[in-house]
Amino acid sequence: MCIRDRFSLKYYKVVKGSSFSLQRVKKATDLTADMIAKGTWKDAQFKPYNYHALGKEIQTGNLHPLLKVRSQFRTVLIEMGFSEMPTNNFVESSFWNFDTLFQPQQHPARDAHDTFFLSDPAQCKVVDQEYWNRVKEMHEKGGHGSIGWKYNWSEEEAKKNILRTHTTATSSKMLYRLAKETQEHGFKPKKWFSIDRVFRNENLDATHLAEFHQVEGLVVDRKLGLAHLKGIIAEFFRKIGIKQLRFKPAYNPYTEPSMEIFGFHPLLNRWVEIGNSGVFRPEMLKPMGLPDDVSVVAWGLSLERPTMIQYGVANIRELIGSKVNIKYVKENPIVCYQSK
Repeated sequence: MCIRDRFSLKYYKVVKGSSFSLQRVKKATDLTADMIAKGTWKDAQFKPYNYHALGKEIQTGNLHPLLKVRSQFRTVLIEMGFSEMPTNNFVESSFWNFDTLFQPQQHPARDAHDTFFLSDPAQCKVVDQEYWNRVKEMHEKGGHGSIGWKYNWSEEEAKKNILRTHTTATSSKMLYRLAKETQEHGFKPKKWFSIDRVFRNENLDATHLAEFHQVEGLVVDRKLGLAHLKGIIAEFFRKIGIKQLRFKPAYNPYTEPSMEIFGFHPLLNRWVEIGNSGVFRPEMLKPMGLPDDVSVVAWGLSLERPTMIQYGVANIRELIGSKVNIKYVKENPIVCYQSK
């Protein structure tokens, strides 16, 4: 065959190559078990492997930012010698959620517009009537230097079942069990923590949901005070990279003294409230039967707020719920907090 133009003549010779075939054969891309079993791989033509091509994207599960922060907080607290409390029950009685914490039954937090009440079962059973009576007496008359709240305490009100508003209800149960153990085997100091979901009848907006996660830690030992509490809080936040802290006096029904915790966040370049803390009141501990020289220091913070700050999330509904971006969950950074 030749091609002729104004300038030159070109000649081409076409011959059968080693891969000549009257039929077009599709090259194999994979060596399969069937090809090995039948021996067809010997005559098969394989497509050259492209080591620079991207592989097929594997659909895998991914950790949500909240779970990453939770995991790191949990690791930090365990490193500090804390043991995790069992918080696997969302339903609590008003007695354990409020009354054992010396929170009066007229407190606004116990109203329906702040708390979710259960209709079935509507009430709990009284297990330790003697302890209930001691809590009642502390509310009505006081004791151990306290004058109480001076009102008629209602057992029916205390029996109402609710979705717990804080994990401190579990802390109260653990202290009650510790008091029982102390009477039988003597006192042993304890360090506990919990990270779990709580529920409040909140107005939904960019920073509030009807459910969120609470991080709580408490230390039980003899003659603890505010200085011990501030030292423990400082160590916890140092381990997650927040060294600059400020404490502001505050009021809580079941702690005295009480402090709000503020930290300087380098990403926001300003001071933000990051938690609450205090020393549990004797009115809470004495009815349980703990020794007079035993004190309990505790602090708590939400899991959502530090997660939102760390990951730059402006609206909490973009972190939890139907507006969550699945792609963001897959691609968010592995490391969330670093101790400096």
